[in-house]
Amino acid sequence: MRLSITQRQRLLGGYLASPSMAFMLFFFILPCILLILCSFWTAKSFVIDPTFNINNYTRTLGAEGFWKTSLTGFQNGLWTAVASVVLSFPAAYYIVYKTANNNALYLILLSWFSSYLVRVYAWRTILGTNGLINTSLMQMGIISEPIDFILFSPFASVLTLVHIMFPFALLLLVSALRDVKTDYIDAARDLGASGVRVFTKVIIPMSYKGIVSAFMFTFILAAGDYITPQLLGGRDGVTSGLLIANQFRSAGNWPLGAAMAFITLFLFGGVYLIFTQMLSVLRLAPGRRYHDLDQGSKEK
Repeated sequence: MRLSITQRQRLLGGYLASPSMAFMLFFFILPCILLILCSFWTAKSFVIDPTFNINNYTRTLGAEGFWKTSLTGFQNGLWTAVASVVLSFPAAYYIVYKTANNNALYLILLSWFSSYLVRVYAWRTILGTNGLINTSLMQMGIISEPIDFILFSPFASVLTLVHIMFPFALLLLVSALRDVKTDYIDAARDLGASGVRVFTKVIIPMSYKGIVSAFMFTFILAAGDYITPQLLGGRDGVTSGLLIANQFRSAGNWPLGAAMAFITLFLFGGVYLIFTQMLSVLRLAPGRRYHDLDQGSKEK
C-alpha cells in the first residue's frame, strides 16, 4: 500500500517521538500510577499493607503541620515565581528584540555551571553575620552591628530561589517572545497603539503560554524545594517538601508520603487554574493561537 506524503510524515513523527514517549511511560507515568496506588495502602513498622483505605489522605488533610508547612512552601513559590517572571521579562525582551546575538543569554546561563548547593552556600556567606553585606555596611558606617534578619528568614530563602530559578524563567520567556514577530508589534504601533497597549494587547497575549509556563515552572520548583528553606529559612523554613521527603527517607511510611505528594500536586493544579483565570479576567489571555505571518494567515 502506497502512503501519502502526509501519512509518511505522521509515521516518521511517530517513530521520532517513540523514544521520548517510551521514556515518559516507564520513568514517569508508570511510577506515578504505582505511587498513587501506594497512597491508598498502609505502612506498619516499615512493612506495607496493600489493603485499600483513605486513611493517609484523611490524616494528611487533618494535620495542621502539613497545612502550615505547605503555606510556607507556597509563599516561597509565589514570591519566587512573581519575582523571576517580572525580572526575566525585560531581559528576555532585550535579548529577543534589542540584540542580534545570544551573548547576554549565555552569560546569564553561566550560573548553571555551578552546583545548586554551591549557590545556596554562596548566598549564606553573602547574607551571613560576617558576610559581604554586613561587613560592607559596617565599614561604611551605615550600621553599627550586623543585621541578623537578612539570614535565616523567608527573605533569604526567596532571594536565593530567585537566583536559582531566574534562568529557567528567562529561557521560557525568550522562547515565547521569539514567536511574537516584530511585524505584529510594528503593525500595532503603525495603528497608533501606545507602548503600554502594545505590551498588554500584543506582546503579553501572544506570549501568554510562555508566561504561564515560566510562572508555574518556577512556582512548583520553589514551592517544592526544601533544601534552600532548610538552610536559609531559619526555624520557620520547614516546607511540606521536607515532610514528604522524611516519610520516604527516615520514617519509611511511603503510603503517607505518597498521599502528601498527591495532595500537594492537587494544590499546584489549583494555583494553575487561579493564575490562568486571573490572566483571563485581566484580558491578558485571549485564548487564541496566532500563526506566523509567513504561513499566510493571521489568526486561526
